[in-house]
Amino acid sequence: SGSMDSCLMIWSMRPQMRAYRFVGHKDAVMCVQFSPSGHLVASGSRDKTVRLWVPSVKGESTVFKAHTATVRSVHFSSDGQSLVTASDDKTVKVWTVHRQKFLFSLSQHINWVRCARFSPDGRLIVSASDDKTVKLWDKTSRECIHSFCEHGGFVNHVDFHPSGTCIAAAGTDNTVKVWDVRMNRLLQHYQGNAVVNSLSFHPSGNYLVTASNDSTLKILDLLEGRLLYTLHGHQGPATCVAFSRAGDLFASGGSDEQVMVWKTNFDAADYGDVLKTQKSGTSVDGTHHTL
Repeated sequence: SGSMDSCLMIWSMRPQMRAYRFVGHKDAVMCVQFSPSGHLVASGSRDKTVRLWVPSVKGESTVFKAHTATVRSVHFSSDGQSLVTASDDKTVKVWTVHRQKFLFSLSQHINWVRCARFSPDGRLIVSASDDKTVKLWDKTSRECIHSFCEHGGFVNHVDFHPSGTCIAAAGTDNTVKVWDVRMNRLLQHYQGNAVVNSLSFHPSGNYLVTASNDSTLKILDLLEGRLLYTLHGHQGPATCVAFSRAGDLFASGGSDEQVMVWKTNFDAADYGDVLKTQKSGTSVDGTHHTL
């Protein structure tokens, strides 16, 4: 987890195990992510740098000057070879992980970029911005292949569905929108009553968890297109949320200085069925929903 206290914390999920505090950033840590192998952690900060940490007792890190403004988002490609970063300098940048070498910049946004993610196959990049657009980029050609513009507010967060066929975007207009990236059409639209700060797809692709300014987390059932649960726990805006790789847990962070870990109660038997149907190429479909 990262925090306004400029520290990175690595928490052990085992009982009675200590957490490690890693110090290095000179300002608030805005984003963190483990590499796919778990051997590295990337963090982005208001100090304009990105750090790559070895999550060991010593917690050594390398630092690189990534942007000319706050770094809001860091994300590893699924092969762990590349890193995509997004910043208030209005750019998205792609780096090689091992040499921390800058590869290229994507610069068509006209306001702060809040979030950038690689697609599961690493061929596409999606970015979300305060210019009210979500842009889809081809990593090879480095061109913007589509702009989704139907947002009534800034776009705080965006991510790919595990199948890579659609994306979900969270906005300051209190909505979550799910778009098909093959046909560039809106599949689902969830209207809430508070700014949505973050979201995460369950590994099965069936559920989406969101974190909102009204302090709640919401679990959406994407197959049925409806709200399943509203979870109360944070004492203030819930700022980030993410499912674990196995999908049995999810973690949330808030402006109440708390990190909470939640256990899911989805039927594990369903996962296998879901993953099978996804491999056969079925897609999520639905229309407008109200939370």
